[in-house]
Amino acid sequence: MYALVSPEKIQLPPGSVVRLPATWQEYQSLCEQRGEGSIPRIKYRNGDVLLMSPLPVHGKDANLLADVVKALLDQDEREYDAFTPVTMSLPEESGIEPDYCFYINNWEAVLGKKRIDWQQDPPPG
Repeated sequence: MYALVSPEKIQLPPGSVVRLPATWQEYQSLCEQRGEGSIPRIKYRNGDVLLMSPLPVHGKDANLLADVVKALLDQDEREYDAFTPVTMSLPEESGIEPDYCFYINNWEAVLGKKRIDWQQDPPPG
């Protein structure tokens, strides 16, 4: 299905969402083809791939919220590790790309890792 679709060539107007029926393998293929790019955002849920192009305000809001979380953690002198962008996949179940991912209680478990295995490593939090 996606052999004809190249994620790096997909240009969606800001704020748009495209929903495509797909298998988990097709979702994985799209993610691999896109590489480290962050647009469009790709999500997998219940047999559908969602391609999303966030509005500019979305990035500003996400950045502001991340700054607030970091300031609170720094004030409490808490150690943490944060990632952006990050793809979180639970095979055959779901795949999401949150704007920010904070490891607070489990920060040592992922410190220095280039890839996180969501089935083996502890969850963020």
